[in-house]
Amino acid sequence: MAKGTKPFTALEKNILKAKGLTAAQVGKLAKAGVKGRGDFRTVGDAATLASLVPGLSVETAAAVMAWANGAGGGSGGPSTGSGQGGPVVVESAEVVYCVHCKTKQPKDWKSGDLCVNCGKEAEPVQVCFWCNQTGPGKVCRRCGTPFVPAEDVELAAQLKREGVAKDEIGPKLARMGKPDRDALRARAQKYR
Repeated sequence: MAKGTKPFTALEKNILKAKGLTAAQVGKLAKAGVKGRGDFRTVGDAATLASLVPGLSVETAAAVMAWANGAGGGSGGPSTGSGQGGPVVVESAEVVYCVHCKTKQPKDWKSGDLCVNCGKEAEPVQVCFWCNQTGPGKVCRRCGTPFVPAEDVELAAQLKREGVAKDEIGPKLARMGKPDRDALRARAQKYR
């Protein structure tokens, strides 16, 4: 057994059977040295697992390896906090994904352009109620204020004039009911 590997629990043995192993094949796993879920990391791939257990198909071995290496998620598995649960993809900070269809935009994409896949605005341009700048994303790049929905910008600006802290404005608007919003909108219209 690999260091830190716990023996198979009854639930894990049942999962192995649900993935296609017979009770005899689960026993053959232990004889081959795979005595706990963590040992599958040492095995490495489905072909190796299939060669360790006679009569095990590559498809069944692939299903077992996917479960054992974290593709199925859940706790009690091989995760040791070392980040070995799956592939890690590091992308450039300039990468933009469409907020509607999640399609990666080309390198020459500019803020305000339409998505190459769905044709909608890939990253809508927001207006900051605090500093009046516009920009994409969820937070103003100039002052760091979280954006509020477009229909609430006027209300947020009124709360700013009334002295509410910028970090409290978004949550306060979210908690407001229709009567409070209407009263705030009436006060804001005085500044038009």
